[in-house]
Amino acid sequence: MMSKVILVVLDGLNYKSASINMGYLNALCKENLGKFYSLECELPSMSRPLYECLLTGVKPVLSGIINNKLSFSKQTSIFDLCKEQGLKAGCAAYHWIFELYNKKEFIPFLHRHIEDENLTLPYGHFYYEDDYLDSHLFADGEHLRNKYDLDFTLIHSMNIDDTGHKFGSHSCEYANKTKKVDTLISEYLPIWLEQGINVIITSDHGMTEGKSHGGLSEDETLVPFFTFGSAFSYEDAFIKQDEICGSICEILKINHDKKYNDKILKVKK
Repeated sequence: MMSKVILVVLDGLNYKSASINMGYLNALCKENLGKFYSLECELPSMSRPLYECLLTGVKPVLSGIINNKLSFSKQTSIFDLCKEQGLKAGCAAYHWIFELYNKKEFIPFLHRHIEDENLTLPYGHFYYEDDYLDSHLFADGEHLRNKYDLDFTLIHSMNIDDTGHKFGSHSCEYANKTKKVDTLISEYLPIWLEQGINVIITSDHGMTEGKSHGGLSEDETLVPFFTFGSAFSYEDAFIKQDEICGSICEILKINHDKKYNDKILKVKK
């Protein structure tokens, strides 16, 4: 039986901040109600290349999306696979996601809210200001999930990344923004788990004290990876970022040729 999946991407959140500032998520993991891993993001540690990695399972140097100026994906994404195999997928996300997978320039007054089954990514609420409130974003995602009965939902937040670029990863502002989204997630995660949905919470890349990312330091490459739900084993595992897309495909029970991580899944082949 296919299980539904929600992927929450907290842009710019490094592992250190998640490990000391996300009290709710870590409390669940301490009670074996979830699992908290670390993983090293692919390179370059930049947003658009790593959105592509998360959603296609292809490393930036192989996908061709190697910087934030390259807009359109040439790879088979999880949105392609869902559409081809009759599943519903949608997202509440930054407008770069719209451009990557619908392969057209984002125009706010045309594409802010979409419902178009002709598109690869047919259901979406998209924002274009980095400080778009997480409280609004999660409500956007939940609205889409309920309205269209989505099988795969992406919720992508820019708040932590925006704060990191303004104040750095060692700032109280960055820590407090991490705590704030942890509290916000506590309003939604129990609902999702009660409905039998499997949830992954992770980041694309981290952030440095110097208010940037793109390099190889641990602050900008080591990111959190939380799993919640009945599809997950909660076993110790070494996870690669290019295995996330395929692992989601396994949970959704869709045919794919992506790499995936057998260790984190409860049902193994």
